Amino acid sequence: MSVPFSAAIGNAFFQILTHSFMTHLPAKSTPLRIGAVNYLNTKPLVYGLAGELPGHELSFELPSQLADRLAAGELDVALAPCVELSKHPEWSIISSACIGCLGPVLSVQLLFRCPPNEVRTLALDEGSRTSVILAQLLLQEHCGVCPELLPLSIDAAPEDVVADAILVIGDRAINLSSDQLVERWDLGQRWRDLTGLPFVFALWVARPGIDTSEVERALNTARDRGSRHLPAIAAEHARELGLSEQLVLSYLRDNLNFQFGAPEQRALAEFFRRARHLQLIDHAPEFTFDTEFTPL
Repeated sequence: MSVPFSAAIGNAFFQILTHSFMTHLPAKSTPLRIGAVNYLNTKPLVYGLAGELPGHELSFELPSQLADRLAAGELDVALAPCVELSKHPEWSIISSACIGCLGPVLSVQLLFRCPPNEVRTLALDEGSRTSVILAQLLLQEHCGVCPELLPLSIDAAPEDVVADAILVIGDRAINLSSDQLVERWDLGQRWRDLTGLPFVFALWVARPGIDTSEVERALNTARDRGSRHLPAIAAEHARELGLSEQLVLSYLRDNLNFQFGAPEQRALAEFFRRARHLQLIDHAPEFTFDTEFTPL
């Protein structure tokens, strides 16, 4: 004779099974807030990135804004200006992807209205952090000048600011006119001439206590994919920037470096050493890596 399976017993049994199943499910990871630079030079680094990181938040801002938001805890991961590591040694480098150059970079220009050794005022692009220090470093190293620093707002045209020299970065620096300029420096090339090294402008970094295991893989995958699709990226973005597709492709392919390897690590250490020697930063940080890098 079978024993009846009452509704009460059935409900209780179902609740036990449900509780056991739910408590053994893997915990859902908290969505990460990821910030990337809103310039053309970042497009290869974020090519298909949103698809690699479903459920996470991806936003785009100026380099200086990304640094401030990461420091304020409003972002968990950011493509931050590398000089910010001197202020935030607690941040970790989490990817071998970077924005850098091996020589001329094209999108970081120092414009002169007088001979460089006569510069007394320097207007600095407010979107920048790393290039701000690099410009001052090169002026001191090459010319021995320490000019008064002035702001160049994002909305201001370089020709509208009253200064002896003007630092311009990003998309608006790519096709600047040389009219009425005494001289112009491509800071990537000037650094190469000075040191024989590449340069690194921005790195993927994370705040402490953030689980970035999923993000690390996605960032490197996106960089590798973007590097294989530079013609498609150029075709997609040239018109919106008012630039020729050929110029955009040449810029992405020939002027930028997206690999943070051993030469780039040495270059970053040298940049920090020189900047600290000139008292442009408070200290030269030692790198902290959350990936398979070998620190210097």
